[in-house]
Parts: sequence; structure tokens; C-alpha cells
Amino acid sequence: MHMASSESTTAFPSAASIAQRTSLLHAAASNRILVLDGAMGTMIQQHRLTEEDFRGERFSQHSDPLKGNNDLLSITQPDVIEGIHRAYLEAGADIVETNTFSSTSIAQADYGLQALAFELNEASARAARKAADAISTSERMRFVAGALGPTNKTASLSPDVNNPGFRAITFDELVAAYREQALGLIAGGVDLLLIETIFDTLNAKAALFAVHEAFDEVGSELPIMISGTITDASGRTLSGQTTEAFLISMEHMPLFSIGLNCALGAEQLTPYLEVLANKAPFRVSAYPNAGLPNEMGEYDQDPQAMAHAVLPFLERGWINIIGGCCGTTPEHIRAISEVAQSFTPRSLNSSLSDAI
Repeated sequence: MHMASSESTTAFPSAASIAQRTSLLHAAASNRILVLDGAMGTMIQQHRLTEEDFRGERFSQHSDPLKGNNDLLSITQPDVIEGIHRAYLEAGADIVETNTFSSTSIAQADYGLQALAFELNEASARAARKAADAISTSERMRFVAGALGPTNKTASLSPDVNNPGFRAITFDELVAAYREQALGLIAGGVDLLLIETIFDTLNAKAALFAVHEAFDEVGSELPIMISGTITDASGRTLSGQTTEAFLISMEHMPLFSIGLNCALGAEQLTPYLEVLANKAPFRVSAYPNAGLPNEMGEYDQDPQAMAHAVLPFLERGWINIIGGCCGTTPEHIRAISEVAQSFTPRSLNSSLSDAI
């Protein structure tokens, strides 16, 4: 795997700086339900960017089509990405996610840009950091979560139904890619790392392993959020785990939070979120889609309807971190933020074994 040459010369934030930001994050999470931002892709689509916009001057002669590579916009259209972050922060988000869902060398290989992975992550982190710092006040700090997506390959399942033993990626390859991504995010100034939309727990294990390798290299640890995705009404991840099994397989790590996102709307997410709320020894997060997609693949749930849909999570004391995924906008986050202000965060269970 290509390792960006800039990685070896990058100055990472100091241990004291990381420790201070971590302390502020923990204090905020103790005082209130933290609001996560909404969809990045939904907002990018509203800008109706062209192939030329995605390329910018730097990649004007690149051999592969680049339209749809949203993560590249952190380099070619940074003002667009920073503006989206600011919109979510102004709507009430406490935490914004970096524009790095597909910023591993594995995913960027689809565009012939695998060599750009470290730079993509660092640039995206800096854009989010700039927006968060501009909105932060001494009374209410805002935070940046470095997003590590699931990649487009799975370590547990074969992509070939005729060859079930085949794997398109190895654990070690995933670790190398995730390590590079984590280092780029840390270099760019994120406050925490979010391993999200997990459909294969083995991929998440690789990400966790890689993140701790990155921590060893940096000399400091950042808080880690984990968020899985339930793929359908079976209540299981794509690799076959129930919510409780997913929790148990992650529970050995010292996590800032564990939660669920994507695939389902808030109503459909309810029984699975309840499992985490009852049994997780960590903070619990949820950022569902704006309902289920219609026959055109679009999301119709409006901001007030979504805020009403997540209200039971808050009323039952299940939540520490709440936000939105596919189809959500700053208006959705504003409505959710206004509702969340009236509730206190879920208290933490002392141990998983006590809860089972």
C-alpha cells in the first residue's frame, strides 16, 4: 500500500493539546446530549457540481472520471466543504464529521487516487477544524470527529457467490489503509475518531487495531466512537451479527461511544438502539437516516417529523449523542438539536457483564 511521503514529515498535535481537547469533550458529554451533524453527500448534491468542479485545476488531466468522489472536494473545493460544516455547526451541531467516508487508499483506488489518501484526510480534517474553531465559544466548544468509513471491501465475506472462501481484502491490508487514514486525520487536528457504518465487524477490528498503531506513532490517544449499521429487518449487520453480538465483540476496547447509523430510519432503529442503551458500558449514539428511502431512493422525512421520530430515544434516556445520516440537512439537525436540549444524557452502565 502506498504511504504518503508527507506522513513522515507531518507534525502531529502535542500530547498536551490532545489531552486538553479530550478533557473538554468528556466535560461536554457529561453536561448535555451532544448533537452530531447530518449528511455530507446530501448537501454536496445540492451544489450540483460538475466533473470540472470535482477535478479543479490540479486534477484536470487525471485519467479517471472524478465526479462523485466527494472526499476529493476537500482539496479541490474546500470552501464548499467548510461551508457545509459551518451550516451544521450554526444549526446546533456539537460534533462535525470530516468529509472522509471514502478516504482510504482502498476506496480511492476506484478513482486512481490511492496515493492521495493521507493528504485527503489531513485536508478534510483541517477544513472541519477551521469551521469548528470559528463557531466555538468558551461556553460551548465544538468538536471534529475524523470519519473512518467501512471501505468498499469486506474481510468476512466473499464477493463471489461461486467462491465463498475468496476475500477481496486481507486484514493486514485494511490495517495499513486505516492506519494511514487515522494518521492523516490526527495530523489535521481532529478531536476524536469515528469508525462508522460498520457492516463487517472484522473490518472494524482492523480499524481499531490500526487506530491504536497510529496512537502509538503519535504518542497520544484520542477518543474513539464506533457506529454499526443494521442492514435490514433481520436486525443483523451484513456479516451476520445481532446488535448485542456486535456490542460484545467491540466491548473489550475503551470506547468513547458505541451506536448505530444509516440503513434505517429512527422508527426502525428503535429495538436495536434499546439493546445498546440497556447493555452498553459506553455512551450510546444514534444517527439514523431521514426515514426510509422512497421508490426513487430519496429521503422524504422532513426535519420536524425526524425530530419527533427520535424523541422516544431522548424520553427513554437512551442517548448521549444524536444526529442524522442519509437525507438529513442542517434543518434536520436544527430540529433535533432543539428537541435534545430538553433532555439529559444517558447515564453510563458500569460494566457489560452486569447488564447481561
